Amino acid sequence: MQSAAMNTPNSPHAAGAPSGAVAVATPSQAGPLLDARGITRTFVMGDKRLEVLKGVDMALASGDFVAISGSSGAGKSTLLHILGLLDSPDAGTIAYKGSDLAALDPEKAARVRNREFGFVFQFFHLLPEFSALDNVMMPARLGAGGFNWFSKSAEARDRAESLLARVKLDKRMGHLPNQLSGGERQRVAIARALMNKPAIVFCDEPTGNLDSATASDVFSLLRELNENEGQTFLIVTHDAGVAARVPRQLHMRDGVFV
Repeated sequence: MQSAAMNTPNSPHAAGAPSGAVAVATPSQAGPLLDARGITRTFVMGDKRLEVLKGVDMALASGDFVAISGSSGAGKSTLLHILGLLDSPDAGTIAYKGSDLAALDPEKAARVRNREFGFVFQFFHLLPEFSALDNVMMPARLGAGGFNWFSKSAEARDRAESLLARVKLDKRMGHLPNQLSGGERQRVAIARALMNKPAIVFCDEPTGNLDSATASDVFSLLRELNENEGQTFLIVTHDAGVAARVPRQLHMRDGVFV
């Protein structure tokens, strides 16, 4: 089983552990919020089998700001999707707040994704026919269901407006996605990810579709949310410049942490 190495005071590499000792990607605080062990994932394409994850261990604590870097095909996005319940591992366990996520039925897993996790993707995935404000409100609307939405819509709107102001888009909340710049669309996506007050925000190449200046601004926003509000982020990136600005960095190669 492969684990992620970290040079922290709790790591065997930093504590003078015997040569060959394997470090686990331990959280920065005691008591992991998310704890994955022995995660494997293989994709079958015709008569070929592609082992993408080869027994990965990783733990994430509340308030962490972690980047997983590595080249394309290393397995980092697959791991993020599995941790966020967007995909299922072939083997291994994922405990969230001490509960086994693998034991959840599809309906309960969808509820965790909606209420406990937020997602930011490279290509934004905003609904083109809805305004920035409506896009941000969408997770709350989906989570509330039909009749409950009528009693909760005003509160959700207030929160969505507050989030858009937080990401400096209070003047643009009525605009459609095609009326916004790439950086503005990603800010809408970040606000949407925060709508249901998730414990963890999973970011898959959040700056990969942006120019360098805009990417730096978006990253600074994520870091500010982490430092000022204690929001937990797990970021996948192939951008070495982004990874270098993250306090806790993990590197993946060929389906394992190195």
